[in-house]
Amino acid sequence: MSDTTGLAERLERWGTAAENAALVILLGALMLLAVGQIAMRIFFSFGFIWADELIKLFVLWIALVASVAASRSDRHLRIDVLSHFVAAKYARFPRIIVDLFAGIICGVLAWQSWRYLQLTIEFEDTVLVDLPAWIAYGLLPLSFVLMCYRFLLLSGSNLMRIIRPDPEQEAPQ
Repeated sequence: MSDTTGLAERLERWGTAAENAALVILLGALMLLAVGQIAMRIFFSFGFIWADELIKLFVLWIALVASVAASRSDRHLRIDVLSHFVAAKYARFPRIIVDLFAGIICGVLAWQSWRYLQLTIEFEDTVLVDLPAWIAYGLLPLSFVLMCYRFLLLSGSNLMRIIRPDPEQEAPQ
């Protein structure tokens, strides 16, 4: 194993661990905040003014981090009718097109979310009472760039399997 491969595998493991830790922390914080807000409203007739907005941001962040994690392991939502009717080696070409299309769409969304972030900076938007909005929405372009990268990587790896098929993988079982 080369140093580059070992480094790539370590970075992938660290990235996976970071995504999983972020999901656990965000979900735990979401549950604690939501339950705490409900309990305070029921028992003490008050709540934090910023809690509802923070819960909405937690839901957004969880959705984005989970989407990045799903695209990492190729477990994202996919309408996959074709693979049930044709052999696996023939279903690769449409999958390349679908992954390429998803990568392009994620790239466009990354660009547009970056533009949105620039607008929030320009207009000095705030969330959570007085926090700059760009801090809360900074995860948008990053997550779409990561998903774009992963979809393009999937598309490229499927294209390489068509160009240079692995004889061990193509053998009937």
